[in-house]
Amino acid sequence: MAVHGGAAIDVEATRARIDEIRRQVRRLGPINAEAPDDYRENRERHEFLTTQLRDLADAEAQLRAAIEVLSGEIRIRFSATFEKDAAAFSEYFTAFFGGGSAQLTLTNPDDFATTGIEIEAQPPGKRIKTLSLLSGGERSLTAVALLFALLTANPAPFVVLDEVDAALDEANVGRFTAALKKLAERTQFLVVTHNRRTVEVADAIYGVSMGRDGVSKVLSLKLGDVPQN
Repeated sequence: MAVHGGAAIDVEATRARIDEIRRQVRRLGPINAEAPDDYRENRERHEFLTTQLRDLADAEAQLRAAIEVLSGEIRIRFSATFEKDAAAFSEYFTAFFGGGSAQLTLTNPDDFATTGIEIEAQPPGKRIKTLSLLSGGERSLTAVALLFALLTANPAPFVVLDEVDAALDEANVGRFTAALKKLAERTQFLVVTHNRRTVEVADAIYGVSMGRDGVSKVLSLKLGDVPQN
């Protein structure tokens, strides 16, 4: 024990403390002269990533807000369009079949993002509503009614129909062509058909003929140019 300036100093405890500090210094290993530079680089990198993370968080919040707005707009437009399509489909179905009823229903009306659409069709004189129980001609006419309903609510500039009248009887072909001619005022139709009554309402006819040489040729005729005799 030593006394210095009136204060007692424990020499042995001080030496032990010095030895412990020396051991701790030795355990640190050699001095890294580049440590200050590494620290500055890592700090700058940390600040950059922190800023990027904050920007990403702000962008996420903005995107979520935009998605919410768009989802609301989609719900409004989908609901309005669906109501128009459903009303037009019912009208076309009744007109094509000369009676009966049909409707479109949503499988999950509470969530437009996941909902499906069910088609219920009941031709006149029948109780069935499932499409699978309808005849081939009835299914074809129902599909045409749905297509025309979609075109009525949202007209397309160009539509291709491939023998949609193949399974229709004469009466239904007449209803089909009448509706087709009306829709043709806003939409251009290219109809592939072998039905004479459908051909009669066309503005122009294009046919493929094979000659004796086996080469196919395309023939065209504008019905407006044919003399009305």
